[in-house]
Amino acid sequence: MGADGPHVLARRSIAASSRLEPQRIGGTTCLIALSLLVTGASTGIGYELAKCCAQSGFDLLIAADEEKVAQAADNLRAFGTTVTAVIADLATRDGVDKLVGALEGRAVDALLANAGRGLGRAFLDQDFDQVRQMVDTNITGTIYLIHRIGRQMREAGRGRILITGSIAGFMPGTYQAVYNGTKAFLDSFVFALRHELKGSGVSVTCLMPGATETDFFERADMLDTKVGTDKKDDPAMVARQGFDAMMKGQGDVVTGWMNKLQSAIALITPSDMLAEQHRKMAAPGTGTRKAG
Repeated sequence: MGADGPHVLARRSIAASSRLEPQRIGGTTCLIALSLLVTGASTGIGYELAKCCAQSGFDLLIAADEEKVAQAADNLRAFGTTVTAVIADLATRDGVDKLVGALEGRAVDALLANAGRGLGRAFLDQDFDQVRQMVDTNITGTIYLIHRIGRQMREAGRGRILITGSIAGFMPGTYQAVYNGTKAFLDSFVFALRHELKGSGVSVTCLMPGATETDFFERADMLDTKVGTDKKDDPAMVARQGFDAMMKGQGDVVTGWMNKLQSAIALITPSDMLAEQHRKMAAPGTGTRKAG
């Protein structure tokens, strides 16, 4: 299933340079925000995460691999924050280096790594260049960005990292075999990194949504599938729950009660059965005919 929302072909991650701890000023509690760097924030969950940050008073540096990021920046400025847009391909090390360079030495207190690309159809029928691009986006570029920013956070002794995994990582993804595999990697990676950084002042949170109402399924060529045509979650709800969990330093959040139930059931269901269930949701044509 798709969990990334609309940025299937966009690299989505968010880094923030700000003081995120609540401060007492004049008897009230507020957030002191300096600047926030957002990548892949042109649409979907990534854009909604950027909105959460803007609504909390952060200045933004946003990046994506498409021109729509400029329009996203204009929209975010309506919240009264300073927004700068950068075009960068976070599937590549050069793209990540460009993004980090755009920080111009500013400290990063929060990193929201929300990059995601999806791809449907049977693995052997997929174009391998697209498969490789998805792996480089979802895994390689994501962990390279976390490696660079995470080291800075550890040295500073403070920071927050939010990584968008997916409940898709809990099950074998028949007709989304590589995509689900990338999300399984991220779901696992988050918890390992969280415990490696225990006591360092850096928290790590895993956002695990289910199918979300974005252009993910159109970009993944899955509009004729059951999961592609079924009702999906609101990306604003998904982003808000993820942002709030990060701010609280929580380890993970599965968004939506149906996704919570599905993920719990997946933990006790044999993998062979899960793979067959996924086939009935993601096989081509299941959106217009009953899966056998």
